[in-house]
Amino acid sequence: MRLLRVATCNLNQWAMDFDTNLRNVKESIVRAKAAGAVVRIGPELELTGYGCEDHFLEQDTTAHAWDCLKDILLGDYTDNILCSIGMPIIFNSVRYNCQVFCLNRNIIMIRPKMSLANDGNYREFRWFSAWSYKDKLVDYQLPVDVSEAISQETVPFGYGYIQFLDVSLAAETCEELFTVNAPRIDLAFSGVEVFMNASGSHHQLRKLNLRIDSIRNATRLCGGVYMYANQQGCDGGRLYYDGCCCIAVNGDVVAQGSQFSLKDVEVLDALIDLDAVSSYRACVSSFREQASHVTKIPCVNVQYKLCQTFHNGMIPTDPIEIMYHCPEEEIAFGPSCWLWDYLRRSRASGFLLPLSGGADSSSVAAIVGCMCQLVIKDIEKGDEQVKVDAMRIGQYKDGEFPTDSRELAKRLFYTVYMGTENSSEDTRSRAKRLAEEIGSFHFDVPIDSVVSAFLSLFERFTGKRPLYKVDGGSHTENLGLQNIQARIRMVLAFMMASLMPWVHNKSGFYLVLGSSNVDEGLRGYLTKYDCSSADINPIGSVSKQDLRAFLRWAAVHLQYSSLAEVEAAPPTAELEPIRTDYSQLDEVDMGMTYEELSIYGRLRKIFRCGPVSMFQNLCHRWYGRLSPSEVADKVKHFYKYYAINRHKMTVLTPSYHAESYSPEDNRFDLRQFLYNTAWPYQFRKIDQLVQDIDKDGKWEDSTDMQLRERRAVRSAQGSGMGVVAAGSANPSAGL
Repeated sequence: MRLLRVATCNLNQWAMDFDTNLRNVKESIVRAKAAGAVVRIGPELELTGYGCEDHFLEQDTTAHAWDCLKDILLGDYTDNILCSIGMPIIFNSVRYNCQVFCLNRNIIMIRPKMSLANDGNYREFRWFSAWSYKDKLVDYQLPVDVSEAISQETVPFGYGYIQFLDVSLAAETCEELFTVNAPRIDLAFSGVEVFMNASGSHHQLRKLNLRIDSIRNATRLCGGVYMYANQQGCDGGRLYYDGCCCIAVNGDVVAQGSQFSLKDVEVLDALIDLDAVSSYRACVSSFREQASHVTKIPCVNVQYKLCQTFHNGMIPTDPIEIMYHCPEEEIAFGPSCWLWDYLRRSRASGFLLPLSGGADSSSVAAIVGCMCQLVIKDIEKGDEQVKVDAMRIGQYKDGEFPTDSRELAKRLFYTVYMGTENSSEDTRSRAKRLAEEIGSFHFDVPIDSVVSAFLSLFERFTGKRPLYKVDGGSHTENLGLQNIQARIRMVLAFMMASLMPWVHNKSGFYLVLGSSNVDEGLRGYLTKYDCSSADINPIGSVSKQDLRAFLRWAAVHLQYSSLAEVEAAPPTAELEPIRTDYSQLDEVDMGMTYEELSIYGRLRKIFRCGPVSMFQNLCHRWYGRLSPSEVADKVKHFYKYYAINRHKMTVLTPSYHAESYSPEDNRFDLRQFLYNTAWPYQFRKIDQLVQDIDKDGKWEDSTDMQLRERRAVRSAQGSGMGVVAAGSANPSAGL
């Protein structure tokens, strides 16, 4: 029996903070050794942090990484343990994303990444090149200072594996796990038993199962041990790396780390029976047959043993049940941990949130409340780093530390309700009750006098005073009056964030939190430079439907009962006067439902549909519910306002990335912001398709009765464009 104890980890690294990163790497190695592990894998680019972006183009970044590696090698960290450490390396004037394998104060091998991540949030080809040579290992000349320090001049560099006397190991790096022709396939055929994946993978709602399935399938098909390490936390940008380091054996997960955590270092270990890998492979005839014809892969031979032989009390780690969070928990914990990292690393003293009593701002408030609850739980568990950070941010006196989430929220969270004559008592009371439940320092600030001052100033130099639509004003007047309220709130929010700490004799500043959701961003249903303009936004990439589900969950699990009432209320901006015969509603203003917006967003981004293909797709999906001309009207309406408002995405507040159809303009959804909003060519194509369908007649013949019934229902209810008829089938079916 060959027994091998291995360790993997989640590390909360911070791009370009080499002190923090080096400390975490060292701590993870120390913990791995304390657990008896002889193999340790860390996250991708762990010495620099994954999110350095264009800092990778600076020679300093690579040089500092070498300094950190030298520091590790000069200590006893790699004594009797094989460590894979992620860092950038320049070879022959080309920069590579590498794993560096170290043992006993020497470098055994350097493995450059072969398949780079270059879609969605990733731009690795901007900074790195992919290693393309599979037939040889080449000698890499170590930097002079490193060479002199460890008495080693060269090291094998390239694609291959490490052959010890009793086990063979090889690397995969992040994206290579998901590629069709993954390196592990040929490596497994060559007898490699342990695969070590250093990853920098971010959180996205409902994504974890895809990653776990890929890891399990990697060893289910080929057999073997798969060690997966990941970063965890906010390393300086919009992404939250969601950890979940794990170890899988022959298709079963035997160890799984946390997905969301405030810890800086988390280490997992497992005792593996390598003979079980050999047995698993040998019983599959197709594996034996393919392995017998494999092309030889280069290897580095190391005259050293890593395995232990069996003795009493040594029991291989058993498979475990995989832990998945529901989407509501993901919305609660992911943004909470991201906010905590941002707060402690920005050296801010807290957050300020314009709290309207609506679903979006209430969701943000609940997330901050959840953050405070997580902080208290970790302090109770003995996490000294969280305790130190909380004491500094909350500005506690010596010897004092937070013990209650509501008391902590009082110190670091301001909420402010900025009402006008158009605000209802319902939203005012909901905001107040939620603030009390969370524990925030709450203000109720009427802003009518400020609005009136602006209007009086405008009237003084123009001679005109605009009116709301319900009072006989034009659309332009109505929009201008709404925008001035929204923008005053932004200015007041930033003023309070900078001055309220001074008012309360506290040092520092507060970060302003935004609260627009992904659907509003996609449609552009927000005022440019209103309360959607903030320092950061934890829900900017979360859909309205997911937020409403989160509110229902949080009302129970976070014990903020007022959220149930918030969720039940119809979404409204409350920027127009309240009348007995008129009430402003978001979905009526937009001309489409939030449910439909999610459909449009997924078709536009995930399924890569333009106006014509979206029309064709929805004709099939809404067959029997809407006529082709009605579908055409909806698609045109969406694309018209998407084009009109796309410019707003250029100034969108940096938001936590959570949704695959986010319109975020900085790096995820790269498109122009000046459009021909009439879409003349595309809309003509849609019109022609409608005519062709009507001319064919088959659509109306097969669905005429259903359509007449649904039109009658809509007519009777007086529903506006974009509102699905009551009782009709869900238009998002199949998406």
